[in-house]
Amino acid sequence: MKPAPFSYADPDSLDEALAVLSAEGEGAKVLAGGQSLLPLLNMRLAAPTTLVDINRVPGLDQIEAGGSGVRVGALVRHAALLRSAEASAVQPLLARATANVAHPAIRNRGTTVGSIAHADPSGEMTAVLALTGGSVTVATPDGTSSVDWADLFLGPLETSVHGPAVVTSAFFPALAPRSGTAFAEVARRKGDYAVCGAGVMVTLDEDRRVASARVAYISVGLVPEVHDLTDAVVGRPVDAADWAAAGVMAQGLVDPDGDLHASADYRRLLVGALTARTLASAAAEAQERSA
Repeated sequence: MKPAPFSYADPDSLDEALAVLSAEGEGAKVLAGGQSLLPLLNMRLAAPTTLVDINRVPGLDQIEAGGSGVRVGALVRHAALLRSAEASAVQPLLARATANVAHPAIRNRGTTVGSIAHADPSGEMTAVLALTGGSVTVATPDGTSSVDWADLFLGPLETSVHGPAVVTSAFFPALAPRSGTAFAEVARRKGDYAVCGAGVMVTLDEDRRVASARVAYISVGLVPEVHDLTDAVVGRPVDAADWAAAGVMAQGLVDPDGDLHASADYRRLLVGALTARTLASAAAEAQERSA
């Protein structure tokens, strides 16, 4: 299929982009990498009157990694984030999740922030933003503001960002001390949308016992959800924690839908298996980082 007709604008600055968005109204859409947007256009699930291409706007292609976390600009490609050793050192979950995003050709063009701004429940980076407690920065004609992940996602392909606005960056807090992460997903074929995926974070106390265990899933709920599984394993040494019990606990917390790719029961089964596997891996990393 081909998209419905639309106008095209390629502003040279953020102010110019916002001016075009203001003039065009609700019919305008921002284009960054396009790997989330273009399929929607081709299937006519989206029919904007104008595409505002921000690729010529300077300053949006930076990765800033520091002690507090990693800030990813709106034009940073998945591949660039995957290659960033500085970002991975501050928040390892970024590289682990990004490595699962589609195929290399899509990672070379698609943007991390664009994926988040489209709020696809099968997108890896929405889950990472939620699990890390991240936020996005939104520019409007009235100025900039920060939107917490919990206030951003309203439903599938729907966010709280409306009107003339550009999501200019996403911020992922740094991994806490004595913590580890892991990410895994199951897809019908390598690079396909995941049938189910899990990103986890485990933190140990000073005695190297489990202090917290949290998980976020993809392709399970309508919006990113973070589930606290600490009660299943708290106070246990890493090698004595019952990660399978945490997986069973997770199965009782999720409410997946079935579709042509997988039934709800199969997704719930995968939740249990992926949760147990990734929690054990994240806990082992946390133990190494605590040494």
